Order: sequence, then C-alpha cells, then structure tokens
Amino acid sequence: MKQFLRRLTSISTFIILMSYLNTSLVLAEKSNPINFNPPPPPADRGAPGNRGEGASRGQCTQSSVPLTALVPSYEQQLQQGANQTLTVTEVWGLTSREQPSFWFYIPYEKSSIQTIEFVLKTDNDTIIYRQNITAPPVPGIVRVQLQNQKSLLEANKPYHWFFNVKVACDSQPATSYVEGWVQRVNLDASLQEQIKKSSPRQQAALYAKNGIWYDALTTIAELRLANLDNSQLTEDWEYLLKVVKLEKLLTKALIGTTRKSTSNQSQI
Repeated sequence: MKQFLRRLTSISTFIILMSYLNTSLVLAEKSNPINFNPPPPPADRGAPGNRGEGASRGQCTQSSVPLTALVPSYEQQLQQGANQTLTVTEVWGLTSREQPSFWFYIPYEKSSIQTIEFVLKTDNDTIIYRQNITAPPVPGIVRVQLQNQKSLLEANKPYHWFFNVKVACDSQPATSYVEGWVQRVNLDASLQEQIKKSSPRQQAALYAKNGIWYDALTTIAELRLANLDNSQLTEDWEYLLKVVKLEKLLTKALIGTTRKSTSNQSQI
C-alpha cells in the first residue's frame, strides 16, 4: 500500500510539473510580443514605389480598400535645388530568403478578374521572374511565393517587383498595379543559430526585431492559416499590419497561396 501511495505521489508530482512547464511556455510566448524594428530605407533609386494608397472605384469591387501590397512604405524628403524638396515614397522591405513570399490584398470579385501577374526585375530593369496568379475565390489577401529550382535573389542587391491585376470593370478593361522593392540580406551566425533553435512564432519575432519584414510576415501568415482560432497569432498579425499603417486590412480574409504557373526570363 505504501509503495502504491509513493507511485501515486510521484505521478501526481510529474503531472503538476508538466502543467507548470506548459503554462510557463505559454506565458513566455505571450510575454515575447512581436516588435518590428524597421531598418532605414535605402537612398532613392529614382523609381518610387506604390503599395496601393488610392481608393478603388467601379463595380468590380465592393470594398473601399484598393489593391494593396503588404509591405512597409517610407516617405523620404529629397533636396531639389537650394529651396525645394521632393517627397518620394519608398515601398521596400528585407528578406533573408533566396525565394521569399509576397502578400497582396485583392479587392476584386473573381468574375471580374481577367488576369493577375507578378513580375520581378533586377535594378537594371531585366525581368528574371514572371508568375501568373489564379484569381482567389473571394476578395482577400493572397500569397505569391517565388518558385524556382535555382536561387533567385542574390544578397545585398535590390529587386523591383510588380503585381498587376487586369479587370473588366463597368464593361471596360482596366489594370491596377502595385510595385515595390525587396532586398535579401545574409543573417549573421548568431542570429541563424537563434532562429534554428526557436519555435516558428519566436522565429517571426526574431525576424521582426532585426527588420526582416517579408520573413516575419510570411511566418506569422503561415501560422495563422494553420491556426485560425489562435488569438495570439491574430494579435501578431494585427500588430504587423498596424505597425506599417495597414489597419485597413485588419478585417480582410487571409486566403493564402493561389497560383497558375511560373516562367523565368533573363531579358525583357
């Protein structure tokens, strides 16, 4: 009987200990919020971006939110002459991946969309990647993931992307587009080791802390798509949108990947 009681006590102690550890891990996750630390944007390259700040019009969309790229936008003041300045919008973010993902809000009904295309160029205007995208079943946020057996983005080089949507609006075809820049960076050995040992959500926090926007957003988006009812991930997603002033997308559906085919071109 005493031996049985000792075993029962040991089992109870183990259960209590595991419960404590699990609770501690949950609290640790909640006490480690996502915090995006934006790096300074590069000097103007003479090609300002557009992530979709205008208003959508016509019968193609039931939303007041236009086609929008989920990426930071920076306003830069450039000196023009002695007494004149020019405001330039930089749409730009970092990635550590050779084949990163891009996220876009498409406001149009599927029936009105004729074509969707993603194009990636080098800074000297050479097309290196082109992808046709399948129209989503409903308006929402979609993913464009670069697909290629060879590496695409070289480190420390800027790349210019375009996302074009052709629609038949009010019986007349029209094209909406957004454009911006992405630049790949190499992670230092210490950060690589931290990411390797971390949970996916902790990885997103590390990416955000180091200003690596595309990887932080993609990691949280992937987690949300797999755990739609997780309130912590919802908070993380909403924070990332708010910190880059995209609150208008907080209520928009996260759809994920939808694509047709890819092709690569070494010249225009």
